[in-house]
Amino acid sequence: MELLQCIDLNKSFGEKKILKNVNLTIPRGKIIGLLGKNGTGKTTLIKLINDLLTISSGQILVNGNPIGVESKKVISYLPERTYLDKGMTVEKTVEYFAKFYDNFDSEKAYKLLKELGLDTHQKLAKMSKGMQEKVQLVLVMSRNAELYILDEPLGGVDPATREYILDTILTNFNDGASVIISTHLISDIECILDSVIFIDNGEIILTAETDELRNRENASIDEIFRRMFKC
Repeated sequence: MELLQCIDLNKSFGEKKILKNVNLTIPRGKIIGLLGKNGTGKTTLIKLINDLLTISSGQILVNGNPIGVESKKVISYLPERTYLDKGMTVEKTVEYFAKFYDNFDSEKAYKLLKELGLDTHQKLAKMSKGMQEKVQLVLVMSRNAELYILDEPLGGVDPATREYILDTILTNFNDGASVIISTHLISDIECILDSVIFIDNGEIILTAETDELRNRENASIDEIFRRMFKC
């Protein structure tokens, strides 16, 4: 059984069609790049998978079942914008996640926070935007989930930290789980991607294994993206 399937998926806001007949299958054990220009439907697709928006037509299946309570138990989601209570300390936030999610690994969370040099006694409000995003990524990757969906996980961190963040993603998801990464920093992440999904104007225009695509086009994924979406 496939981990995730989108079948004839459509999403409209009023008369405006955002996603158009999206058909997509996400297998297990893959790191997948969801790539496209801003405003092409990436975040809308992610929110639909996480049951944060209502589907206009079509369906999304997780482990063969419609999205809902059960799918939320196996999907760990990092949104583009932080949603954490900034009045809480990092330690209290970890405790909150441990109580809320049965599959949360507190020991892993504290290990990653220590490696990033983050003070667990500090309130989130006293942290920089980049530090808050690091905390949020740690919390997401500390769940023993089946599918991790990361929306711009490198957006708020400095270049020196990106390599560690990528290593954190690469080494901290379950065997048999998959990771979907939506980002515009393609050159930074393509080294860890098994496959890519290109989306434009609400439609999937290309899905491919990264090695096969690079060999076929004799170019990096970043270069291929720039060619396809050249203004």
